[in-house]
Amino acid sequence: MKKYFIDTNYFLRFFLKEEKKQFDIIYSLFQKGINKEVKLFTSVVVFFEIYWVLSSFYKKKKNKIIEFLKKILKLNFIEFENRLILEEAVNFFQKFNLDLEDCYNLAYAKLKKANQFATFDQILNKLSAENLR
Repeated sequence: MKKYFIDTNYFLRFFLKEEKKQFDIIYSLFQKGINKEVKLFTSVVVFFEIYWVLSSFYKKKKNKIIEFLKKILKLNFIEFENRLILEEAVNFFQKFNLDLEDCYNLAYAKLKKANQFATFDQILNKLSAENLR
């Protein structure tokens, strides 16, 4: 079975539908993934690149970025590195006024059952004390 690593621009083109020809190519590959004809996977770095491009290049508001990221994580035919941590990170991102990177670290610490978050960031310290139980 062929394996495909899905890069940032595939997710962006698929959901933003800016270019019909590219969308059709992506749609075809995703259909093959749904039908288990190919294996599709991506990385945490791609997820953060999507966040960065949406916020910096497209100037999307936080609520739209969250909506976009949640849609991506619902693509269960694509294997995501650390999907559970990413899902929790997006939940924290929606709930708190933190960068997505900090939310990811908080979610990772929670998954690893950390007792405390060692940081000089007072906001993150307070939130970790409340959420690492």
